Amino acid sequence: MSGEGDRRPRVAVFRPDDERIESAVELLRSLGAEPVADPMLEVEPTGAVPADAPLVVLTSKTGVELAVEAGWEPGDAALAAIGPATAAAAREAGWSVDVVPEEYTSAGLVAALEPRVAGERVVVARSDHGSDVLLDGLREAGADVTETVLYRLTRPADAGDSAELAAAGDLDAAAFTSSLTVDNFLAAAADRGVEEAARAGLADAVVGAIGPPTAETAADRGVDVDVVPDEASFDALATAVVDALDGKSDRRD
Repeated sequence: MSGEGDRRPRVAVFRPDDERIESAVELLRSLGAEPVADPMLEVEPTGAVPADAPLVVLTSKTGVELAVEAGWEPGDAALAAIGPATAAAAREAGWSVDVVPEEYTSAGLVAALEPRVAGERVVVARSDHGSDVLLDGLREAGADVTETVLYRLTRPADAGDSAELAAAGDLDAAAFTSSLTVDNFLAAAADRGVEEAARAGLADAVVGAIGPPTAETAADRGVDVDVVPDEASFDALATAVVDALDGKSDRRD
C-alpha cells in the first residue's frame, strides 16, 4: 500500500488515551497505515455503580472496568452487553452475560431485550453521552428503566492534531468510533480555526464510521461517510478503511 509517493497513508484514530489507542495504533500499522493518534475522548469516572435490578445493561468495556474497580458485583442480576468487547470484559471479571444482541447498537439491544423486559426493572449503566434510543426503546417495551452514569466523556484539551492535518490536505482517512468523536473532531477543528479546511480535507479523505448511528451523526454534521463495516468493532472499521484506501490507490494507479 502507498499514499502519496511512497509514504504510508495517514489514518486518524480517536479512541481514549489508554490501551485502546495503543491497540488501534498497532492494528493500523499492521495493516500498512500510518496511524495518527488523536484521542477525542477522555473518561472521567463518576464513582457511581449500577443500582440493584433484575437486569443490568452494560454498553461499553469502559463501563464494565469502572464497575469492577468500584467493587460492584451483579449478584443475581442478568447482564446484557452491547457487543463482544463489553461481554468479554464482563466475563473476564467473572460475570455471566445473558444477552449480546446481533446488532451491536442501542437499537440492537432494544430488539434483543424487548421480549423479556415488560414489567421488569432495568438499569442501564453507561456514559453521560448514551443514546436516548436505548432508554426510550426499553420503556416502550414496558420496562421500568433507571440510568446510572458511570463516567463522563469529555474532549481532551490538546485534541485536534488530526484536524490540522486534514485542513492541510495531509490526512488520508479518519476512523470515527462514536458520534461523540465526530462532534469533538469538528469542535477541535473550530477551536483551532481550521473547521472549514478540515471539512474539505475529510471530503477528500476516506471517512469510516464504526456503525450506523455514528454514520448518521456524521451525515447530520455534513460529513460524508465512505465506509461502515458490517460489524461494529474497531478491528472491522480499521480493516474496512484500509481496504477502501487500497481501492482508492488502485484507481489512481
